[in-house]
Amino acid sequence: MPFLPIFAQEIDFQPDFVLVTGDAYVDHPSFGTAIISRVLESEGFSVAIIPQPDYKSKTDFMRFGKPRLGFLVNSGNIDSMVSHYTVSKKRRNYDYYSPGGKMGNRPDRAVIVYCNRIREAYGDVPIIIGGLEASTRRFAHYDYWSNTVRRSVLVDSRADILTYGMGENILRRIAFLLDKGVPVRKIRDVRGTCFLESRDFTPHFDSVSCGDYDDIKTDKAAFAKAFKVQSDNQDHIYGKAILEYYGEKVMVQNPPMPPLTRKELDAVYSLPYMRTYHPSYEPLGGVPGIEEVKFSVTHNRGCFGGCSFCSIAFHQGRTVTSRSIESCVEEAKLITQMPDFKGYIHDVGGPSANFRTNGCEKAKKYGVCKGKNCLSPTVCKNMQVDHTEYIDLLKAIEALPKIKKVFIRSGLRYDYILADKNPKFFRKLVSDHVSGHLKVAPEHCCNDVLSLMCKPPIEEYDKFKSRFAQLTKEAGKEQYIVPYLISSHPGSTLNHAVEMALYLKKNNLNPEQVQDFYPTPGTASTCMFYTGIDPATGKSVYVSRDYEEKQMQRALLQFARPANAPLVRKALKLAGREDLIGFGKDCLVRPEQKKHFGNKPDKAKTDKSKGKPQVKKPAKGKSAKPNKGKVKR
Repeated sequence: MPFLPIFAQEIDFQPDFVLVTGDAYVDHPSFGTAIISRVLESEGFSVAIIPQPDYKSKTDFMRFGKPRLGFLVNSGNIDSMVSHYTVSKKRRNYDYYSPGGKMGNRPDRAVIVYCNRIREAYGDVPIIIGGLEASTRRFAHYDYWSNTVRRSVLVDSRADILTYGMGENILRRIAFLLDKGVPVRKIRDVRGTCFLESRDFTPHFDSVSCGDYDDIKTDKAAFAKAFKVQSDNQDHIYGKAILEYYGEKVMVQNPPMPPLTRKELDAVYSLPYMRTYHPSYEPLGGVPGIEEVKFSVTHNRGCFGGCSFCSIAFHQGRTVTSRSIESCVEEAKLITQMPDFKGYIHDVGGPSANFRTNGCEKAKKYGVCKGKNCLSPTVCKNMQVDHTEYIDLLKAIEALPKIKKVFIRSGLRYDYILADKNPKFFRKLVSDHVSGHLKVAPEHCCNDVLSLMCKPPIEEYDKFKSRFAQLTKEAGKEQYIVPYLISSHPGSTLNHAVEMALYLKKNNLNPEQVQDFYPTPGTASTCMFYTGIDPATGKSVYVSRDYEEKQMQRALLQFARPANAPLVRKALKLAGREDLIGFGKDCLVRPEQKKHFGNKPDKAKTDKSKGKPQVKKPAKGKSAKPNKGKVKR
């Protein structure tokens, strides 16, 4: 099966849909554009793709003409603003989803820009937006880059329908209705969609209001309450429609579409993907984003981990669906047939690699518990922890010809591993699936901060680390845990950062990767960052917003770096912990070293004929600038 058309000369008929995306075209099931286009194709619809169009005019959006049924628009695999800017709001210099990693191929706020260009070109043509950027910005949201509360992206984009979450069944239904001649503005009963209507509109489902935009954008308490209403209604079993008001209009979010069944998910991954980027990108250096997933298998969707700083719950949902072992094995077979396959499966994972089901019979019938976390602060007593099927999956892939090793590189919930009374998976993980370093995410060591993150207490990480070391020794291997950490998360003070530094020193850890907390739409942590309120409890939360303090918190987590010494000393003084500046075994940093300029001569030697100090001529190729008294540290 060939790639779908991306050039006008590849198609001689009017396509049913034109899909516009901010990423280069990669026909691989790790890319949302590939999945949606292949799903629609499997339903008999023709799809043409415009990847990374020239957004400075409407011309490029017209390369295939006006589609028969409508335009589909996404920003790509990640939010365009996150793609473009670091947490310090500095422009990035590399784009993993563009040919050759080149920056500048998509605009900021890509969904809005693309939709407005399409409106310029074709007026009232149906436009359906989706993907991560649209999904996480579907309500009024705090926008870190402008430091404002922006309207729903549906309002600013002027699209007709917004699809949120995983969109296969949503778009199947919309495409069917459009094909039957139903006007796009009459499609109001599809789950997993948002749309604008007059203020007096009556939804097709039981509904609840999350407030008025004029209040939400100015009142932080109202913002936090709105976020809680939104979070409490994202379950496909009990979630209600949510209303958000904009003047004389109301934005309606219908309840979520139920997640795909295992059979449906298997069918999605069996579609005829080319499993690489479009060949037109080869002269440009290819698309770097394929490298991380090229030899990997995604076996699940959704995550009941519910970390506060993660948008997966808001996008994919907390209900876990997994593929059958047979489906994953078939994909692994395809991978082994690739010409550059070297025998190594890089990952068999997903949002959380070791989840195969929800593990709770109640959740299957009544939905995931509202206002509660399955794993935090402790693993729920109703959780049926079982890695048996995951072990069987790994073994089945390992048994395939040409496969030398199967690694797990996706995030693992170590508290879920510890909760399994059967140690078989932990042993197998350590003996068979770690490539020297196992990356896990304790994120912090202070339990009051971890509680706000919805992460387990640090004692759980310590247990995991100790058990990992023991099993590694038993296996006769040399392997290490690489911890991921977040600095300046809401709730973390300078004193918390000091405690984290002491924990790292005590455990002889020198983390190379520390992520400053990055406020992105659709997360509870971002709500805390903007409002200073924990939306789950309504209680106040300390937030570090000062740039220098954030730098100090980060520096403390990497206190051993010489370049961080001045910031570490300043932080310790501000925290009242000057006892940690010195040469003792518990100290984090040495005192500031005074500069020495050497002994001054009693009398300068002078040139008697000119009465000036003599200056020795520099050797050839050396700087003639005087030494300013710099000394090695």
